[in-house]
Amino acid sequence: MKRREFLKGSGGAIAGGLALASVGGLSSCSSERKSEKEIASADVVVVGGGPAGVCAAIAAARSGASTMIVEQGGCLGGMATRGLVAPFMTCYDTTGELMIIRGLFSEIVDRMVALGGAIHPSEVRAGTPFSAWITKGHDHCTPFDAEIMKFVLDSMCAEAGVRVLFHASLVDPIVRGSRISGIRVLTRSGIERISGKVFIDATGDGDLAARSGVPCDYGNPEIGKVQPATLFFHINNVDTDRLTADVMAHIHEFRKVDGVSYRALHWWVEKAEAAGEWDINRKSVNIYRGVKKDEWAVNCTRIANVDATSSESLTAAEIEGRRQVMELMNFFHKYVPGCEEATIKSSGSTVGIRESRHVKGEYVLTADDLIGGVVPEDSILVASNSVDVHGRNGANTTEYRTVEGGRWYGLPYRSLLPLEIDNLLVAGRAISASSDAAGAVRVMPPCMAMGHAAGIAAALSAAGGTSPRKLDPAEIRSRLLAQRAFLG
Repeated sequence: MKRREFLKGSGGAIAGGLALASVGGLSSCSSERKSEKEIASADVVVVGGGPAGVCAAIAAARSGASTMIVEQGGCLGGMATRGLVAPFMTCYDTTGELMIIRGLFSEIVDRMVALGGAIHPSEVRAGTPFSAWITKGHDHCTPFDAEIMKFVLDSMCAEAGVRVLFHASLVDPIVRGSRISGIRVLTRSGIERISGKVFIDATGDGDLAARSGVPCDYGNPEIGKVQPATLFFHINNVDTDRLTADVMAHIHEFRKVDGVSYRALHWWVEKAEAAGEWDINRKSVNIYRGVKKDEWAVNCTRIANVDATSSESLTAAEIEGRRQVMELMNFFHKYVPGCEEATIKSSGSTVGIRESRHVKGEYVLTADDLIGGVVPEDSILVASNSVDVHGRNGANTTEYRTVEGGRWYGLPYRSLLPLEIDNLLVAGRAISASSDAAGAVRVMPPCMAMGHAAGIAAALSAAGGTSPRKLDPAEIRSRLLAQRAFLG
């Protein structure tokens, strides 16, 4: 079935069977309800348990703050676990000589390596199966096992004393003037309340910030688009030697034409297209070898115009993503040497979102900052991840710009500080950054480093009874350095 036909049918089912009635009385910043039960109070409340949020919670708790993390799913790790996004992109500088994202990210990787659940990035080079044979911007990726990561994150939160609440979705904040006093969450028991001193929005979509009245952009306001989404999936039972031999026989054909990448397996994609068996807006397949030799992570589905702030849009995207997964499996079985007996190990339980809201903060990070290698005095991490923008100049296109002004760039603390609300920090892909700049720092290693810094700042703010925006960034940087971070 062609994609357009499928979407037409599934869209009708969604409109007819999943129409949502409006929920009255759940507007942002509304007054407390007598029927609500306060179930917890903490110095630091982190909303979202993805890579940024879990690092924020661990850092805050280790800094002495009572800390709670609220997660709508049933595990920590977000896109790394529920979304199956893999591998971690580079944590090294542009030369490939120095690991520059360390701290909590490094500790998590080391723990997974010790359990056989990751390959250390020092052992992974560009142009290999672990990087999908890509060279530019892909040196020292980190293959990892999502199940091992779930266990590691549970253990680290327990050791730090973080209170974790799964199956709890943010409803709205309780805002008093320019401060959040608590949040309402929907749990299995109903709508309940959690109070706190300092809050961290690690939702990825800026949900807490937006519902608190913080101004936000959505996607790229200049062109009115968001980057396309991807449903990751992992396959196993692959004859990796045969697959690798096939790619190596064609690697001299890798190229980019008018923004369209022709990389791994593009020679088979061309045959499948000619046979009417390919309906995906890609000309090649990004396929990354996993920790185990027969396992591979597939980053190939492409779903346009997904609004991550809409349940209806996400529903349609996930249905379409699974349709594309099955199309890809048919492709692997029919065309790709070594994949004739491949099976789906797992597919993401949530679609991978590249872009939604961008919170407006004290400083808006720009692509020029990153490409130019700018390192502000208040930088709370340094990274070299490339500006990666999908789909702007056509459905099949990707823009990829690497750092030109040095070995890394810095991300300023000011980009974690949203306007309007005094006791809120934002960590993860919704930080204050332009659409293009977010295309670089949205990947998981810098998000984890952002979370580390936000957790330290939140704990300092709660202990001192002051706003995060009034903290001395030098104190945050000093604590990060004491905790094995690298700041240039």
